[in-house]
Amino acid sequence: MSPNELRVLLLIVGVFILLGIYYFGRPNDGKRDGADSRDRTGDRLEPWIYEGDDEQVSDQYAAADDDPPVADDPVQTEPVEEPIAGERTSSEFDRIVTLFLVAREGGSIGGPDLMVAAEKAGLVFGDKCVYHRLIDGKPDQSPVFSMANLTEPGSFEISAMDRMTTPGVCFFMTLPGPLSALESLDTLLPAAERMAELLDAQLLDEERNALGRQRILSLRDEMRQYDRNLTQESVTIPFS
Repeated sequence: MSPNELRVLLLIVGVFILLGIYYFGRPNDGKRDGADSRDRTGDRLEPWIYEGDDEQVSDQYAAADDDPPVADDPVQTEPVEEPIAGERTSSEFDRIVTLFLVAREGGSIGGPDLMVAAEKAGLVFGDKCVYHRLIDGKPDQSPVFSMANLTEPGSFEISAMDRMTTPGVCFFMTLPGPLSALESLDTLLPAAERMAELLDAQLLDEERNALGRQRILSLRDEMRQYDRNLTQESVTIPFS
């Protein structure tokens, strides 16, 4: 082969090499070796694999553009009202038993001392702004008995107890109540006697006489009879 022929052959081979580099070596559309793939806006396109037809692919993109689902509003429930201490569940009664606790002659009972004595006797401040004795563990039931102020209107202003004075208080229980009449009296008497001791005050019956042993025994008999009558009234006799 002559030198001229060799040069022509090398020229042809070089042309084919250049064509090969141009067609097969140039970057593909949207891809570059060793570089991140990006769309026309310059944002990175993350690789993904999907198997399905074009309609399903469109649905997927549409779902991706939707706003994120919003959880349903929580169910609004009405707040449960807490029972008021000493609130009576029924206004029906047929008897009231009362006792009075009064300061000794010429004296008065101070608000702070009264608060301490009431607490030690197991009373709590509550409904109608008076004190109540509740059944242990059952604050939602009617009070066994209550304690009101002898000074009108009978209530206590709890925020002003530190400067309040009173000639005395009144214990009262309405029947029928949450306990039997006798049980209610047996709850009232120790509490009233305890407060009389703490306040150095006098305990009187409903006639404003000193509450002595004889009157206490009489009251207990009256409560027993009340319970018997109540039981008899609740018994129904079947018709023959």
